[in-house]
This record gives sequence, structure tokens and C-alpha cells, in this order.
Amino acid sequence: MKRWSAIALVPALALIAMAGCSHGPADTFGEREAVPILAAKVVQKTVADTIRAIGRVEAFSTVDVKAQINGQVMQVHFRQGQDVKQGDLLFTIDPRPFEAALQQAQANLAKDRAQYREAATDEQRYSVLLKQNVGSRQQYDQAEATAAALSASMQADEAAVQTARLNLEYCKIRAPIDGRTGDLLVHAGNLVKPDADTAMVVINQVHPVYVDFAIPEQKLPAVREFMAQRKLAVQVSLPEQQGVESGELTFVDNSVDSKTGTINLKGQFDNANGRLWPGEYVNATLILHDHPGAILVPSQAVQTGQQGSFVFVVQPEMKVELRPIVIGETIDNETVVNSGLKAGETVVTDGQLRLIPGATVTIKSGLTGNGAAS
Repeated sequence: MKRWSAIALVPALALIAMAGCSHGPADTFGEREAVPILAAKVVQKTVADTIRAIGRVEAFSTVDVKAQINGQVMQVHFRQGQDVKQGDLLFTIDPRPFEAALQQAQANLAKDRAQYREAATDEQRYSVLLKQNVGSRQQYDQAEATAAALSASMQADEAAVQTARLNLEYCKIRAPIDGRTGDLLVHAGNLVKPDADTAMVVINQVHPVYVDFAIPEQKLPAVREFMAQRKLAVQVSLPEQQGVESGELTFVDNSVDSKTGTINLKGQFDNANGRLWPGEYVNATLILHDHPGAILVPSQAVQTGQQGSFVFVVQPEMKVELRPIVIGETIDNETVVNSGLKAGETVVTDGQLRLIPGATVTIKSGLTGNGAAS
């Protein structure tokens, strides 16, 4: 009997519990407190397919300035780190030995010219005598050989004069390109020699410059496809600095690096303002193709469920709707929405974990200028 009494108490306790719960009002969803959220507007604008990489600035051209003659540096005509123009005088090497060599070569040429004129006159005289059967053949042949030898000597003297004059010009070393000079490695009083191991100064051309960067080999077909249609733009930005510099892609390497699976590219930049400096690292962006009228939402608004991506859309009556979407690529913390949204709608960017379809929401504060709630 005790066994059956214990069992009978269970339904009675359940009924009492249900009766106690029924004393309060029904907790319908519509009467719940509004959920605070952050929100942003869906925007429509032009976006681009891009490839991002870390790049390195390179000088457009680099020249190691070296002497072409032996001598002593008499004067340096620039300051290290100075911008120079093509043809500007950089160094002067002691010209006196080369002036003396030029004068000696010119004197030898004058002497051989005088001797050649005499020999040519003798050759002509003996030629006339030989025709008149007065002179001998041997005398004519000797005069002809002497004239030919002096003619050759005169040509050698002319070459020696040109060489001496060129060496004298080498005493003045001029800038071969426009650019910026580096560290000055030779000073007045130093002796220099032709093609020394160390340059006297290095000049980097920095207007324009190259930016070298590498992309994965899988991206190469797309790059080649769009290069065949038009010139591709490249943008670079300096770390922790505002603004970008714009240039164009001018070089694609002829092979893929087998060790890294990447291929090197170069963009050319005018660098008129001198912001890009050889050797520094920059953020490079290669722009492949523009997509006008793309629909964008903040990336934090996009949620992932079993059926794919979705967002919560805030309706005018401040209730949320769960909206499935098809997304594209992510660009600067914004996600391209291929379908499911239209410009001007409001989406939830924070507070999604407390939401279900139909929930009432309140935006914590007004929308800011960029469309995101602050």
C-alpha cells in the first residue's frame, strides 16, 4: 500500500507546480525588452579586385661613380646626400699630368706631320724622275716607303692626341644621371685609380622609383589576363602613414620562384613628392578589375549558419529579420554582398548573439557618418 501511495503523489505534485506557474502573465515574445545593438547602413559603391603584398622600394637606376684614370682628387663639388642633375661636376682630379701628356702627343703629331710632308714631296719628286728615266727605281721605292711609314706614324700620333685629350676630360667627373648622392667615400687629397673596388659615391635615381613585390603563382593567370586588356594600377601606402601613391605595373618576371611559389612584379611611380625612399618597405595593392555598384556591409555584420551566410536586417518597426545572403570577397573590413541586400538597408553589426527573428531592438546610438553605430 505504501508503494502505490508514493506513485500517486507524482501527478499531484506536477499539477501543483503547473498551477503555481500559471499565476503569472504569459511571457510572450513581443513583450520582451528590446535588445540593444550596433547597426550600419548597407552601401553601394565601386570596389576593385585586388592583390595585396608587402613591397620594397627600389631606385629607378643606381650608378657607382668611379674614376677612369689614376690621379689625386683635387676638389669635391657637392655635399653627400645632395640632389644632383645629369652633367653636374662632382670631382676634379689633378689635370697637370694629363695636360703635359696632351702637349707631348700634340708635339709628336706636329713633328710627324712635318716629316711626312717632306717624305711625300720626295716621293713625288722621285716618281717624276722615274718616269723620265733619270732616277732609279730603288730611290723611288725608298721614298714611297718612308712616306707611308710617316703617314702611319701620324695616324698613331692623332690617336695618341685623342687619348690624351680624353684622359684630360676624365679629370672632371660629372653626374651621369639625375639623382641623389649617397655617402661620400673619397675626399680631396685621396688617390684614385681606374675601376676601383669601392665607388667614389653612389647615385640613386629616385624620380621615378620602382616598387618590387611578389604575388602567389596562382594569381599570375588573372594578372596576365587583365594586363592584356589595359595597364594595371598599383597603389602603395607607407606603414602608419596616411595617403597612398599611385603608379602602374611595368614588369612581370619571366619565371616563378620554385622555392617560394611566388613571382616578382614591379610597379613604377613618379614619386614627385619624394615620399618613397629606396630600400623601405611599403604595402602594395595591385588593382585588377573594378566592380561598379557593388553592395557592401561591414564584415562584422555577416554571420554564418548551417544554411550559409546571413545578416540581421533592422526593419522600420525596429524588429529584426534574418536575411540569407551570398557574399563575395572582403575588402578593407567590408564584405561584398552578391545577393540578398540592397543599398540603404540597416544591418546589425554587434549584438547578434541575443537576437532571433522578430526580436525588437534598439540602436545604442545614432548612426555615424560612415554608417556604423558608435
